[in-house]
Parts: sequence; structure tokens; C-alpha cells
Amino acid sequence: MFHPSARRTGAPWETPSETTTRLRPVPAEPPAAPSTPRRLDIHLSSSAESFTDPTPHVAEAPDPAHRPFVSLAAPDTYDNDTVQPHTGGGRPRPRLAAVVTCVVLGLGLIGGAVTGSWLSGDSEGGAGTPDAFTAAGALWHSIPVDELFPPTVDGQGAGPGGADRAWTRIAVAPDSGCKDAFDPLLRKALAPAGCLRLLRATYTDATRSHVTTVGLLFTKADSAAMGTLRARFNAQGLDRRRDLMPRPYAAQGTLAAGFGDAQRASWTVSVLTDAPVVVYAVSGFADGRTFTEPQPAEDAMKADATTPAAQGGLGHDAQGLADRIERSLRKTVNSATEKPS
Repeated sequence: MFHPSARRTGAPWETPSETTTRLRPVPAEPPAAPSTPRRLDIHLSSSAESFTDPTPHVAEAPDPAHRPFVSLAAPDTYDNDTVQPHTGGGRPRPRLAAVVTCVVLGLGLIGGAVTGSWLSGDSEGGAGTPDAFTAAGALWHSIPVDELFPPTVDGQGAGPGGADRAWTRIAVAPDSGCKDAFDPLLRKALAPAGCLRLLRATYTDATRSHVTTVGLLFTKADSAAMGTLRARFNAQGLDRRRDLMPRPYAAQGTLAAGFGDAQRASWTVSVLTDAPVVVYAVSGFADGRTFTEPQPAEDAMKADATTPAAQGGLGHDAQGLADRIERSLRKTVNSATEKPS
């Protein structure tokens, strides 16, 4: 009869758990864990096992009578100040990885913002805002004449000695080409810029004794070509030559009916570079008197000038009207290119 206390060798239910006699031998005093975690690289050879510690510390010699004690390296979670050897090109330090991530994300955000600006047209000077130079070139057919040539022009301080001037428009010429508007040499000098359209108006002063024609020549040139033309006019003094004077607009039935080529007394020509426009003005007396020695407005406005054009203030009329019509043009261009608020 089976007795509970009897032991049957090899019975599964009574097989005891592994005892210390089956454990591998362990040194009496295991080495203490190093203060600085180290990783041991194990190199196997065909003859024997060898261990290499790349750190400068000297490990305790293993007991030759037993298998050596092997300590697994701690998880790779050291802080940035802990020196850890990398013999096989280990992964980058956490801080370096974070820096790289931030740089990549930052560049991505910047690139996205720039791309969005291009797509929406919000970049300064980009496709989203009208180009002022191009807009100015289209004003001749899209802006009312009263904005380009106001019915009255205030010339505060524009007269001789800083006296005030005022001009009233008496005639507006139909828009036209440039064939008959300039003397042959001036037409040749302006030819490189091309002639898209010519707008002209004639004014008289408050005393109705002077008449002045102001012109806006809209060219076909781009900004670079206008810059070249202006440089040529300045270098060669083309705006001061009598054989390059612009012609007046003598409207029949008006005070300027007798204002012809022989009546030209003073003039000015200005080549703009921020718009494809040449602004000019030419002045004379309304009574039809002729001038054999017309004078550029710049010279006629000098304090010591004694020519009839200078004494009559005709240089001031030409320069004053041209300046204010140019300002009006710029104001119109700015209004046409402003972004809506």
C-alpha cells in the first residue's frame, strides 16, 4: 500500500526545485557595481574566451577555477555628461538628436511659411501686389483725364521769388502718337524707349498772359531701358538743347491758338525711371510773341537770369506745372497699387 511519506525517485510532483548544488559557482564576494556604468565587449576566439573593456579602468581578474562572472551593461540611458565608449558607431547622443530634430522642424516651418507667402501673393513685391511700373504704363487709357491733368493746378511757391502760382486748363489734346509732337531730333532721341501713347494739355496762368503745354509720353520701355535713356539725357545734356524742345499744343478757339513753335520760350524734359513715362512742359506768352533764344527752365529760374523768358517767369511756369503733373501721376499710381485695407 502506498504511503504518503514514501518517496519515489523521479516522481514529477515531488521533484524539488533546483538547489544551490546545481548553480554555477560564484565568487565569495562579487565585485561591486562600478560607479560609472560600463559596457563590456565580448570577443570570442576558437581557443578560449577573452573579454575587453574599452574603458581605462582595470577590471578584477576572474577566478581561473570557474567560469567568469559576466555583468550585463546597464540600459543606454546615460545623461550627457556620462562618457560611454562607442566602438561600433553607436547612436547619437540624445541632445544632438534633439537639436537636429529642432533644426529640421524649424526649416520646415520656415519653408512652409515662404511657400504659403508665394502661393497667396503676400510676399513684398511679389505677384500678389500690382507692379507700380506696369500699372503706370496702363494709366493712359484707364484714368480720367481730370486726374492726370486737373482742371486747376495750385502752384504755391512755384513762381519767381517763391511767389504763388495758379494754372487753369484751357485745352486737352486727343491721345495720339508721337509723330508730330516733337521736333525730329527729339523724336529720334526718344525712339529707343518707343512711343505707346502721348497725352497733352495746355494751361494758362491767373493773369492769362502765359500759356504752357504739359505732356505725358507713355513709352514701351521697361525699367532698365528707361534708366538707360535717362542716363543718356543727363550725360549728353539732351534736355537742354534748343533743337530738342518739345512742341506746344495750340488748340484752336482758345487762348493758346497762336502758341506755335516760334513762340516757345522755356521748356523742361524729365525721363522717369519708376514709370515708363517722359514728362515735359513748354511755355510761352499768350500774345504770340516769338523767341529767338529760348532758355531751359533750369536756367531761366536762376536768380541772376535776365532773358525775357526768365524775366517773365516762363521757366517757373514750365517747371512748376511739369513737377505738379508728375506728382499727380505718382499719386494716381500709388492709389492704383495700394492693397485694400
